[in-house]
Amino acid sequence: MPRWKALPDELDPQVKEFASQLRRLVDRSGLGIAALSDRTGYSKTSWERYLNGRLLPPKGAIVALAEVTGTNPMHLTTMWELAERAWSRSEMRHDMTMEAIRISQARAALGEFGGDAPGGRAAQGGGRGGSATAARPTGVAGPAGVSPAMGSRSDGFGPSAQPAAPAAPGGGGRRGNGNGNGKGGGGGRRGITMVLAGVVGVALVAALADVLFNGGDKGDQADEPTPTPTTSAPKLPAGVECVGDSCTGKDPEAMGCGGDLAANGAEIRSGTTVVQVRYSKTCKAAWARVQGAAPGDSVVLQSGTESSKKGLVGKADTDAYTPMLAVGSAADAKACATLATGKTVCTQ
Repeated sequence: MPRWKALPDELDPQVKEFASQLRRLVDRSGLGIAALSDRTGYSKTSWERYLNGRLLPPKGAIVALAEVTGTNPMHLTTMWELAERAWSRSEMRHDMTMEAIRISQARAALGEFGGDAPGGRAAQGGGRGGSATAARPTGVAGPAGVSPAMGSRSDGFGPSAQPAAPAAPGGGGRRGNGNGNGKGGGGGRRGITMVLAGVVGVALVAALADVLFNGGDKGDQADEPTPTPTTSAPKLPAGVECVGDSCTGKDPEAMGCGGDLAANGAEIRSGTTVVQVRYSKTCKAAWARVQGAAPGDSVVLQSGTESSKKGLVGKADTDAYTPMLAVGSAADAKACATLATGKTVCTQ
């Protein structure tokens, strides 16, 4: 009877129950992992992951297990569907957690452009009790109903009852600054300068943000709101961990590309030995497999000038497979097996 490792504590209870049920079926059948691999067509490495709760088996593996153990496949696939939904929920929670982390990081990065805009205090008006109108040049309209020629109350909430002091002939006179102390026009000019400096500072910050996030070229979308950037990768089926170039060099079973998601491509036989190209349209990757082989036989996948690492048949095995290569279709790859006798067999 196999000595099973303890299932991971973080495993969903539904998935843990399903993995335990698979273990009981294997125990009752009396099959070892190697024999189970031979009879179901799924590798020993894959079954070790399935039975230890590290990977949810594909439906095809469950149907094959039901056949070799004499179990009702309907009952077993029903339990698999429940476990598959629980596995998907766990992945969704993980994805939501990672998305929240990415959003927090994005907000933190955007926050570096926040803070008070340069010149912000100047835009709020002059000093000691003055209102915003204190910094306005002559001739610029103030709040509705208030003439520029009127002074302002010392509390800054409205026009005073007294008109501002008239300008002296020659334009050198003084005008009120909102608190009745009759300061010269230099204060107003300083206020205007500070306001302009604030406006320029805000414009520079906005331009910098535009260059960093939009490349500085908005084109015809200048008046449209900028959409929130997304960092989510395309959604893959449950259990699939890679697609395209990210699959190169990876184990197809560990990445969830095998089982029902894979199909046989070119194939060639030499005696009892079968050499195949396996291709997953979902993962956009292929790998080579040899079955009915002898210990010491090896198999490799070739695509153009690229080659995968060899898959070597172990002492107690009769099959082996290679890591994946990203390819457009099964026709773009060729599998070659080198037998222990020195003979090389390749697919077309």
